[in-house]
Parts: sequence; C-alpha cells; structure tokens
Amino acid sequence: MSTNTTVRVWTEEMAAITKPDCIEWITGDEAQLEKLRNMALATGELLELNQEKLPGCYLHRSDPSDVARVESRTFICSKKQEDAGPTNNWVDPAQMYEKLYKLYDGSMKGRTMYAIPYSMSIVGSPFAKYGIELTDSIYVVLNMAIMTRIGNEVLDRIGDSTDFIRGLHSKATLNPEDRYIVQFPEDNTIMSINSGYGGNVLQGKKCFALRIASCLGRDEGWLAEHMLILGIENPQGETKYVCAAFPSACGKTNLAMLIPPEGYRIKGYKTWCVGDDIAWLRIGPDGRLWAVNPENGFFGVAPGTSEKSNPNALAATRKNTIFTNVVRNLDDNTVWWEGMTKNPPQHAENWKGEPWDPSDGSKGAHPNSRFTAPAKNCPCISPKFDDPQGVPISAIIFGGRRAKTAPLVYQSRDWQHGVFVGSIMASETTAAAAGQVGVVRRDPMAMLPFCGYHMADYWQHWLDMGEKIPNKPKIFNVNWFRTDDEGNFLWPGFGDNLRVLEWILNRCDGTADAQETAIGYLPKPEDINLEGTDVSLETLRSLLSVDPELWREEAAGIEAFYQKFGDKLPQELRDELNRLETNLK
Repeated sequence: MSTNTTVRVWTEEMAAITKPDCIEWITGDEAQLEKLRNMALATGELLELNQEKLPGCYLHRSDPSDVARVESRTFICSKKQEDAGPTNNWVDPAQMYEKLYKLYDGSMKGRTMYAIPYSMSIVGSPFAKYGIELTDSIYVVLNMAIMTRIGNEVLDRIGDSTDFIRGLHSKATLNPEDRYIVQFPEDNTIMSINSGYGGNVLQGKKCFALRIASCLGRDEGWLAEHMLILGIENPQGETKYVCAAFPSACGKTNLAMLIPPEGYRIKGYKTWCVGDDIAWLRIGPDGRLWAVNPENGFFGVAPGTSEKSNPNALAATRKNTIFTNVVRNLDDNTVWWEGMTKNPPQHAENWKGEPWDPSDGSKGAHPNSRFTAPAKNCPCISPKFDDPQGVPISAIIFGGRRAKTAPLVYQSRDWQHGVFVGSIMASETTAAAAGQVGVVRRDPMAMLPFCGYHMADYWQHWLDMGEKIPNKPKIFNVNWFRTDDEGNFLWPGFGDNLRVLEWILNRCDGTADAQETAIGYLPKPEDINLEGTDVSLETLRSLLSVDPELWREEAAGIEAFYQKFGDKLPQELRDELNRLETNLK
C-alpha cells in the first residue's frame, strides 16, 4: 500500500465505486506473481503449456467479442472538443465520467482489485513516467509485469508526488455495447471498461505510452511516437540508431528485429533491437535527439511470425510468454498460428478452445492473436536497451505500402519537408483488408489512432521541435512494397532492407550521393548495394523512379486529406504541398 495521500485517496475513491471484495497491491515480487498465475490456472483464465518446450508460458483465450482495439469506442475527452481534433472521438469529460462511473458501479463485486504501480521506461531514467493501474484482471497484472517495470520500486519513485497517471480498468460484464477506452489528457487519467483485450486494457501501452504521452510531450517539449528503434553496427564496431514509423501490415516488427543478409554478416554487420513499437524522444545535452523504448516487452501479432519471417521474434516467445487467442496443439501442448509452419497440427483446438480441423478452411488462430514476451528474450536485443539515457538517433524513417507511387527510398530536403513527408504517410488497402483493394488510407506518422490531441497541433509540435533540436536527425521515406504490372514485389524486403538503411546512414554521414527530384533526394542506383541479391540494376532504377502523373494524383489526395484540418493546418505544410505541386508541373 502506498503512503502517498493522493494515491491512497484516489484508490479508495475508485474502490468505493467498483466495490471489490479486497485490494491487493502488486509488489513486483515473483512469489506474488506465481500465486496469481496459479489462481488464473485454477479458474481457467490461463492454460499451462508444455513447460519443457515452453517454460513459463501460458495460453489465454479472450471473449470472442473482445479480440482487438475498438477505435469506435476509444475517446479523447479533452475539456474542449477542438483540442481532440477531427480524427479522435470526443465527449465532454463531465458527461463521460458520469457515464463511466455508472458502468463501474459495483463492477468488481466478488473480485479483487489489483493495484499495479508501473514505470514507462527504466525506473529513474530522465525519460521515465509513472502510473498506477487499478484492475480486476489477473491477465492484466501478468501482462503488465512483462510489458512494463512494476512494483514497490515505482511507488518509491512516485513518493509524495501527485505526478502519476491514474488508470482504472474493469472487465465488468464484457458487454461490447458498454465498452469504452477513454483518455482524459488534462487529468492524466485513463479508464477502460467491459474489455479484457490487451490493446484496450494494458494501459501502459497505447493509452499511456502514446495517447497520454503525446500530450505530455507537447506540453514538456519531447515526442512520444509509434516507432521502432533499431541499432545498426558496422564492421568497425560503430552503432548508429534509427527510428521508423509504419502503418500496420508494413513490416514494422520485422524491421525492428532485422537479420543482416549473409554478405553483410560476413563483413561484420550486426543489428540491435531497442524497441519494436514505441519511442520516446528527447533532446540530449549534446543537442541530438535521443530515444528510449518505454516498454519492457513485446505485444506482437502472432500470425505470420515464423522462423523464416522473423526468427528473432519467434525466439522471444520461447519462455515466460503469454499467448492470446492462438491454436493449442494437443499433441504436445504447445501453440501454433497461421504462417508459423507450413503444416498445421492435426490434433488441436482453435483460438476459441473448440476442436479444430485445419482442412475445413477455418482459421485456427484469430488474425489478431498475440504474444506478450519479455524484450530480454530477443536474441538481438540491444545492449543499450536498459540505458536510462537512451540512444542517439541519426535518422527518422517513415513508410507505407504503395504499389506504384512512392519509390524504394527518398530523403526529405530538411526537417520541415520531413514533417510534411510524415504527415502524408499512407498505405493502400490489400485483399486482406475489408473493402476495396488499392484505396489510399492516410495514417500520419502512424499516429492517427494514437495521437492524444488535434493532429494539426501535433504536426505543429513536430515543426516546433525542429526549431529546438540543434543536431537534427535526417528524415526519410521508404516503400518496401513497390510492384510490377503483374503485382509482384520488386524488392526482396526483410534482411535486404539493410541495403537501404546503409544508404540512409551514409547520407547521414555525408558519404553517399543523391539526386534531387520533385519529391526529395533519391539514391543513385549504383549507391545501393545489390551484391548477393537477384535485383538487377534495371529493376532498381524502376524502384527508384518517380512518376509525375501518379504524384499529381497523390498531391490531390493530400489536398483532400488536409482539408479535414481546416485553419489549424500549419502553414509550413501548406507551403510544402504547394512546392510539391510546383515541382510536378
């Protein structure tokens, strides 16, 4: 129990509303966590997996109505509607509190309220921010113990301060009609109810680390971004770090855990994963931008993760991992999902726990099934992962999935142009997505669902940061998904993406040339190393081509997108769009 009066009073107030049978404070002690695991096993909330093959691993099945983030039920309840902006759902905070408190009333009767003190980033780091999540879910406790730093050490850091993020979660009845995930930015408060799915209830993740943190970053002069952090070590033993933002289904985790091609490995290149999802960036004493991963684990999408696609991610799941909504292989009590191996298990249960026959065409694992794995399990985790100062960032990379428009890589002319490049990030819908194929969906900086305030103000904050950073990272855009006329990918992707990163880092060092085009600086084809690939110089030229007609269409799409933001759109971005249109004439 905390001795902090603010913490104690708030906890008691929330308990008076939710009415749990008792309150248990999470200390971070392994014996306490083991007791909770055993309780979850006894109730069926967790299923124990083969402890020889998967030591410390468990399977969880969520309610079939509760398997993903629900953007339609996610709200930013700032005091003024205009502060939430046109891309967030908004309700007046007083009205939302009234609605939620009615739903929370008695929601924990017959249950225990678990109070989880947790730290985003390394406890004591200049980057660190602290929170307390109150929950009636053991699943949440055990996942937060993997994803964040928890326990008494955090309470000690909070001390007598009122500066912590308040979080309340109750599974309640899991009624989807009354499911809410709500952020109150001015109150540093997060509330979620009627969900048990990780993305909605592990409040340290998107709720705190992006939606609330983006507001804190705006107010305090730093950035909270939906970005991986990757270190690239050259044969001389020097490591340079990049941050990268991509919309979903664009290979973000694969890039974060990239394995260099054989030719690079022989030369001595190594890659280091600092983070796969979220980066907090601050200006360091040396005037450079420094980044930490505020998380302590991976909450990864299981389907498609394999020995071939991402061996490092798969290796990270081999111990002390919680799997959610995957297949249970009954032959050896292990797990499986689509894309993991070629042949599915023949004696298995699907993600709902039903007998599963893979020959009937049904999916065994839910498409959004997950693994929660300690970051330390990853074979390529960076030696700097726990460095409280973070790592210095040389380049920021944006990207999307475009069949024809965007070239393999281009560099922005300067920081302002780079913010423009991030603001127009987009992907085309694929056959896997609902609706029409090839529709352009814009997701600025991959932050559209996660920005805690008006997106135009967020762009302005990026522009303002550019004025404050003496030694700015250079900004690039990549597109691994360019296709030929038959729809075949022209670039091999995966480990070969290091060839593009090499050019990017050489540009940061001033050792690689470039050619100026209407959209920015592009590599000269001979400056991308193709040795050991099947990619011809001719194909590379095609990958680097810029079609003015397609970009004129793109400019019209950007114009239409920008209209959403009205007078709030920073003039600098309007100027960049005008410059693009002029360049294309």
